[in-house]
Amino acid sequence: MPTWTRALREAGVTDPELRAAYGQQRRFVRRFRTAEYLTVRLLLPARLHPPVVAAVAFMHETDERVDTGTREARGAALEAWATATRAALDGATVTDATLRALADTAGRYPQLPQYVEAFLRGSRYEVDYTGFDTEDGLQSYLDGYSLPAFMLLTCLLDRVESAEDEEFVRRCRDLIEAMQRIDFLDDLAEDAAHGQVGIPGKDLERHGLSVETLRSPTESVRARLGQLVAEQVELTRPPLSASKRLTDLASPGTRPFVTALLEVQELRLRAIGRKGSDLVDGAARPSVPAMLGVLARQYRAARRTR
Repeated sequence: MPTWTRALREAGVTDPELRAAYGQQRRFVRRFRTAEYLTVRLLLPARLHPPVVAAVAFMHETDERVDTGTREARGAALEAWATATRAALDGATVTDATLRALADTAGRYPQLPQYVEAFLRGSRYEVDYTGFDTEDGLQSYLDGYSLPAFMLLTCLLDRVESAEDEEFVRRCRDLIEAMQRIDFLDDLAEDAAHGQVGIPGKDLERHGLSVETLRSPTESVRARLGQLVAEQVELTRPPLSASKRLTDLASPGTRPFVTALLEVQELRLRAIGRKGSDLVDGAARPSVPAMLGVLARQYRAARRTR
């Protein structure tokens, strides 16, 4: 793993105050997204570590504002944060370290601001989130919020010269749909305890289920839930399969990171399929040796490209 000092140097960050701002984001991400932080540091080229860390930290800071408090308070917090973010990207002097690092990254990666703006607009989905009634509602959430959030990270990755923007975004859309569906299944027990789940209500109803029945499941509920989980797993397979095209679009230097991301989702989906109706008791746990195997293989691949 390259030192953080080397990563800053290769990213072109030389100003002491900016280096301190990026360093603060690094400590922040390392604390609340440890696994993701290590994956970035091990598998991506060193020069991408500071911008990716800045983007992830900004995403988390935004989510913190839209996940805490009443709906009105969350909406007001999002609006204030969006105003401050836009000012920072427009060149205003800011003291917030997260926005300083983000603005510096945006100056180095001109493709980033459009996704920052889309993410800020889409964060309203999180403020208003109460679950989904239909599949159309889920798809709107993916387009409006999940994809812009994912693109904050993936737009920073290098691609092969033949990679077209539209195809790259489509494949990112496939991957984030698969990831989001996997997350909703994995979080089923926790979400049900909070009164709303990510599986559309019409799908629950079709299987004779509701959030209330998931909280205290009978054997009959578990049997019907097993059918629903199997159905949702099958819905996840096509976008996950289509997203594998990303490995061809990514540059050799970023391909190990992308490949690891894809392989981890495969492992998660298999674990969810195995757990089935028992997801109502808690999240699935992919095999630790298998997860470590993915990381080890792609770390070796990353070293070969450097």
